[in-house]
Amino acid sequence: MTAQILDGKATAAAIKSDLTVRVAALKAQGITPGLGTLLVGDDPGSRWYVNGKHRDCAQVGIGSIQRELPDTATQEEIEDVVRELNANPECTGYIVQLPLPKGIDTNRVLELMDPAKDADGLHPMSLGRLVLNETGPLPCTPQGVVQLLRAHGVEINGAHVVVVGRGVTIGRSIPLLLTRKSENATVTQCHTGTRDLSSHLRQADIIVAAAGVQHLIKPEDVKPGAAVLDVGVSRDADGKIVGDVHPGVREVAAWVAPNPGGVGPMTRAQLLVNVVEAAERAAAEAADAAAAG
Repeated sequence: MTAQILDGKATAAAIKSDLTVRVAALKAQGITPGLGTLLVGDDPGSRWYVNGKHRDCAQVGIGSIQRELPDTATQEEIEDVVRELNANPECTGYIVQLPLPKGIDTNRVLELMDPAKDADGLHPMSLGRLVLNETGPLPCTPQGVVQLLRAHGVEINGAHVVVVGRGVTIGRSIPLLLTRKSENATVTQCHTGTRDLSSHLRQADIIVAAAGVQHLIKPEDVKPGAAVLDVGVSRDADGKIVGDVHPGVREVAAWVAPNPGGVGPMTRAQLLVNVVEAAERAAAEAADAAAAG
């Protein structure tokens, strides 16, 4: 058996098509959604990610607000830009590209962001709303995983999902999404310190690999017919980017989200969704206020 590919590029393209219509409807009301980005320093990988996000914006009609600072920027200088984006009416959502330079208090920067403009879905307020099952921006990669599974008809309801990883971006936040009643999965969270990791993996209907360890998930770890999503990123001895899932897993699993081309495009699409939804919420609130006044 060779696994069916969970095609993030095609699924993300469908999401962008829908967003194009929604953005046009907002523009008809005089509202143009805008994505802001704050890039500190000149890390090539970070710059590539930021540029990609703005290319995505152009495809669906979202405005771009780009802010850049040198890697010598102080805490105060970074926080000043965050305050400016908070106050900028053209910016309906924004991200601070991580990691920030050494010596910068990242949590202090993120907590200063306006939660209503949190495009990444990782503001403490956004994560708190997720815990409480209240409406708010969702973490981009976890929501991208959910949408990718749904688009390909992979059953989440009642499934046993094993998540490998404990970072805030994916590992800590995705169990919160998957255990909501709307998804209704049972989640086991593992990490690189889990004893006998393979025994947990072999019980999984769905594996989300986000540990950042090259080829951590091997064919013998996977139950035949499982869905395996490779979200981890590391580099091999030659500096090439590799994922957490061994290529041989494709001969055991029923579905595989490759890396690259699987979850990555979905993460970027969900960022756009968060920006558009923030603009839609702001438009609805303005309409309600006008009606009440």
